[in-house]
Amino acid sequence: MSPRDPSELDPEIAARLKRDPAGLVAVVVQQYDSGEVLMVGWMDDEALHRTLTTGRATYWSRSRQEYWVKGETSGHVQQVKSVALDCDGDALLVKVDQVGPACHTGDHTCFDADDLPVTRP
Repeated sequence: MSPRDPSELDPEIAARLKRDPAGLVAVVVQQYDSGEVLMVGWMDDEALHRTLTTGRATYWSRSRQEYWVKGETSGHVQQVKSVALDCDGDALLVKVDQVGPACHTGDHTCFDADDLPVTRP
């Protein structure tokens, strides 16, 4: 299955999505209780459908061109607590209960690694 294949996503939800040319929507993943941003991923209609119906975060891998369920091989699962669509329909906020590290590097969050300098005028 690819991002262009039909999905069982509720047509009312699908109609609200504004996808990129590859059929994907950006997903910001946040720890539900602390508000910490864990990672950014991508979903197509089918990945969103699977996420909403299974309670497990499912993404589309742009590099591997396949679906992946977070934690399926690592055990570092994301139990979905809520999913929200932004006002423009082009991004999702998925609040999860993260088990173990969220980042493939083993860091708790993908945003642990490198703070960039901010210069103020």
